[in-house]
Formats: sequence, C-alpha cells, structure tokens
Amino acid sequence: MSTKFNIAIAGATGNVGREIIQILEDKEFPVDQLYLLASSRSKGQAIEFRGEELIVEDLAEFDFSKVQIGLFSPGGKVSAEFAPKAAKAGCLVIDNTSHFRMHDNVPLIVPEVNASALEDFFNNDDRSNIIANPNCSTIQMVVALKPLHDQAIINRVVVSTYQSVSGAGKEAMDELFNQTQHIYTNKNIEKNKFTKQMAFNVIPHIDTFLDNGSTKEEEKMVNETKKILDEGIKVSATCVRVPVFISHAESINIEFDSPLSDVEATKLLKNFEGISVIDFRKDEGYVTPVEAAGEDKVYVSRIREDDSIDNGLNIWVVADNLRKGAALNAVQIAELVTKQYSNFLNN
Repeated sequence: MSTKFNIAIAGATGNVGREIIQILEDKEFPVDQLYLLASSRSKGQAIEFRGEELIVEDLAEFDFSKVQIGLFSPGGKVSAEFAPKAAKAGCLVIDNTSHFRMHDNVPLIVPEVNASALEDFFNNDDRSNIIANPNCSTIQMVVALKPLHDQAIINRVVVSTYQSVSGAGKEAMDELFNQTQHIYTNKNIEKNKFTKQMAFNVIPHIDTFLDNGSTKEEEKMVNETKKILDEGIKVSATCVRVPVFISHAESINIEFDSPLSDVEATKLLKNFEGISVIDFRKDEGYVTPVEAAGEDKVYVSRIREDDSIDNGLNIWVVADNLRKGAALNAVQIAELVTKQYSNFLNN
C-alpha cells in the first residue's frame, strides 16, 4: 500500500490554489487529508475535492504540525509570515510567491531542469524546510532552454514576454472582461489593477519599477534563470501584459558559444520531458496561448536560426501560467519529494 500524505494548501481560494486542488485530483496524488487554508474572509467556504466538499479554514489558526507538505500561494507578504511558521512546525513548504526565491538556503526548483538541487537541500541538517517555485515566465523559459544549454552553452538570452492577465489574479481577469464589455457598450473604462487600459491594449509594465529602469518582473527572470540554470548566462528581459486571460507566450533569442542548428535544436526539444514541439512553417503551424490554456506542457514553436549573430537561435514558447507556471510545477515538486525524499517528511 502506497504512503499517503497530509497536505495543506495556503491560498486555496485563489486562481493558483484552485488549480492546485484540481491537479492533485487529476494526478491522483497520494493525499490522506487535504486542508484548505485562506484568510479569515474566506473561512467557511466549501470547495470540492474528489467528490467531497472541504471547508476552508483560517490560515492564521492552522496547526501545520498536522501536515507533511504545505503548498503555498497566498501572496508574498502572507507567505513571508506563515511559511517560516509552517516550516518550523515540521511542514515542508513549497512556496509559489517570490518572497523566498533568491534566499541562499531555499532551492528554486523546476523538476525537469534542476531536480538534483534537492539532494543537497535535504542532506543539509540546517535546511530551511522551504522550497521555492519560480516565477511563471521563468519556468517555461528555463524548461525550453535546458536541453539546448546541455548541448551548447548559452551565453546570452534576450526575451520578450506576452503575459496573460491571470498572472495578476482574479481581479485582473475581471478587469479585462469588464473593460471589454464596456468598450462594446460605449461605457467608461475603469482602471484598478492595471496602470493603463488593458482591453485591446498591451502594457510594457509588470510589477514595480526599479532604479535601473527594469521592472521587478524582468529582474525576476534574470536572477531566477541564473540561479536555476547557470550563473554565467546573461539575460535581458522585457515583460509585457497582453489582453489574454490565460497562458504566457515568450519570444526568446538565444546566443550560444558554439553552433546549434535549428534541426538539432528541434530534435533536442522534442526529446525533452515536459516539452511539446509544434513547429510547421505554414499557417496555424505554431501554438498560441488559446491552445495552451488548460494544458500541462511547455510548447515550443517558430524554431529558427538567427543569422544576425554568430550561433544564434530564435524560439517561441507558450505555456499555461496557472498550471506549469505555478500550480503544476508546485505539485511536481511535491511528487518528486514524496517519491525520493519522503523519509525527510515529518510523520
């Protein structure tokens, strides 16, 4: 009989939290008891899991010594307060927020890319008991870069993102929906979550601006790629919000230290776990955010050599930001832990 685990989901009523619940059910994850946690405002809500209604509990009142794994996506400030408390109680925290990602004692994990980083983590007696889930845009990019980097060292990456509004939460999705309606009905456009009109527009601004002119979202892509894949890779990112509900797309230009043809790159990508290559040089021969929504794969299209530089390649990468970009990656980390490091979980 396989071992089952008590799991807590912090932020269970949010977009990512609900995706985690669905993925745990879809994957038949070995859950014994599932605890759904959120703020006191959401306490008492009912959410279905495996045909049963589970009642949402107050995160601030929960005893984390009852669970082996906590899947956190309640927002950075909330995770900053409660993830260390959960970890101290013996719960292994897998955190979706940005708060812990660059901490030295917290591994930043994409299972297909750097699962081996968990070995040192679990063999460290002073481990933090917190594992970080990377930024949604970073995850899909490093999955696509990994098999290429293993073949020919990547020197530099220039990425432009086309990020859906779901990355900013349910209120952002509602804002796009309402603005679109108001345009068609000739009503005033209201801006709340976004700095400019989102409907029928694109906004080159995600998260706050830094002194160097970059945004925090762009800085995350730079720093996280280095931590996950290779400190030697230079990264330039421009992150843009687009009027799409679900799935992020990325145009990625890659400079290698040695030649890598588009044919060889396609073969490497096709043979890599978690990637689906759909690349036909004709109408509809590529993946767009609409097709990627609800899917678990990272999709790669438009693979072509860049003749403007030595050893250059262009790729187009699309993934569901709520699934592989957040919830699925977190559950995959949990799967990895339960299969390879379960002896380190509290009983």
